[in-house]
Amino acid sequence: MTLEEIVEKCKAGDKQAFTFLYNKYAPKMLGVCIRYAKSREEAEDMLQEGFIRLFQKIDSYRGSGSFEGWMRRVIVNSAINYYKTQIKYNNTLNVENNDFVFKEEQAAETDSESIPQKKLLEMIQQLPEGYKMIFNLYVLDGYTHKEISEILNISENTSKSQLLKAKRALRQKVEEYRKRYSYA
Repeated sequence: MTLEEIVEKCKAGDKQAFTFLYNKYAPKMLGVCIRYAKSREEAEDMLQEGFIRLFQKIDSYRGSGSFEGWMRRVIVNSAINYYKTQIKYNNTLNVENNDFVFKEEQAAETDSESIPQKKLLEMIQQLPEGYKMIFNLYVLDGYTHKEISEILNISENTSKSQLLKAKRALRQKVEEYRKRYSYA
């Protein structure tokens, strides 16, 4: 059975087709959620909410573009919504910090050469919530600052400054790691 046929069965409400999609894509989508989460448990919650949303919205998939790309977008949006909900309840993060003027030329990319991918992901997860969210959206998921500003209800300059701060914090973590393990 092709993916297109499975998607059509999902649209028709076939529970076995839903199960098939979940089993096939959940491990990969969990990796996406982990980047946005504080813990594996939180990532699993994001994943569950994402798949619920995916199944609710599956009728909106029209077959143009890759299904996996569409699915990833739904999962990322669900992770963002989960994040927003947590902020509302915890009220611990103030992303709207305009005391910094972004300068594009100051934004140096983080050099991840010689650092295991798992360790780099761990470093990203240790970033403050606002930094991590914007870093993931911009660098790893390819959103523009305009899109991020609309998603998170912040200004584009705030998105840019938070990204710069995230890169600086990540670069510092990379440098510390290299010093500790003699990569410098």
